[in-house]
Amino acid sequence: MKKKHIILGIETSCDETAVSIIQENNKDQPLILSNVVSSQVNVHKQFGGVVPELAARSHIEKIDLIAKKAIEDSNIKLGDIDAVAATAGPGLIVCLSIGLNFAKSFALSIKKPFIAVNHLEGHALSPKLNYKINYPYLLLLISGGHSQFLNVQGLGKYKRLGTTIDDALGEAFDKTAKLIGIEFPGGPKIEEYAKLGDKNFYDLPKPIINRGGCNLSFAGLKTAVLKISKKIKSHQDKYNLAASFQKTIEDILCKKSKVAFKEFKKNNNIKKKYFVIAGGVASNKSIRKKLIDLSLKEKFEPIFPPINLCSDNAAMIAMVGLEKFKLGLFDSLDFPPKPRWPLDEKATFLKGAGVRL
Repeated sequence: MKKKHIILGIETSCDETAVSIIQENNKDQPLILSNVVSSQVNVHKQFGGVVPELAARSHIEKIDLIAKKAIEDSNIKLGDIDAVAATAGPGLIVCLSIGLNFAKSFALSIKKPFIAVNHLEGHALSPKLNYKINYPYLLLLISGGHSQFLNVQGLGKYKRLGTTIDDALGEAFDKTAKLIGIEFPGGPKIEEYAKLGDKNFYDLPKPIINRGGCNLSFAGLKTAVLKISKKIKSHQDKYNLAASFQKTIEDILCKKSKVAFKEFKKNNNIKKKYFVIAGGVASNKSIRKKLIDLSLKEKFEPIFPPINLCSDNAAMIAMVGLEKFKLGLFDSLDFPPKPRWPLDEKATFLKGAGVRL
């Protein structure tokens, strides 16, 4: 009987310390034997954002305990693990180094292969933990640090169709929440505020909405929110601004997704077309509904990871590790952390002043 391979995954790219163990399954989706995530919200709350040095210190304090708990929850023995996968980038280098070094040491101690994983590839493949989905598919990755449309052609094969030229969407959510006066991490709470407000109360800008292909921009929107926030006088004003902001984001994503659909269809002559939406912002239920409705209208099948697998987690890192393990794609123990590591290495870097679209 063929052995069902078991992969241990580690994620420490930002402010979550996470370890997961998954097992290959006869079906297409692997079994998640354990998925432990330790958040650092209380560590960073008083600063209104993630402090890299404090995040790294917290990873050092927790990584051993989280790994032990993941192994205990999975009911496996150390000898059952076939490989150790860890996020090597992109992310905060002081944070990446903690998980990466722990993973290398762990792999060395149990004499098993080490696999370096691109955090973005983890998000890209995260739907494969729960759904049968074939390549190629269109991906909208919307997280705290990244916002981009990608043509996912296979493991390690990505063509970027569009990206943010300034802020990531998750960053725009968090900064808007802070301006409104919502305690860190405020991004997820924007959705709750929006339910109590008038989405048409403020007419907010939609930067590069009619140009730049499916590239995105949120800096101008954030500036408009800043100006309005200075005039806020009541809780209802806050609710109205949150609702108007969320509606604007939905309009932007729907318009740009339509452009991405056309680009994808132009390059992929396939009958079954999937639209995968992943990353932390994909857990926003209002955005989910809008993109589901749009996808069905445009003859794409919408796929979202479960909400607990949208934000940073180690199960998605183990998923990439399993795919690489089956192909014998292992890495040496001197593999360096990569603060910047695009999925499409050939794509033009579009952030910063002077970008022309």
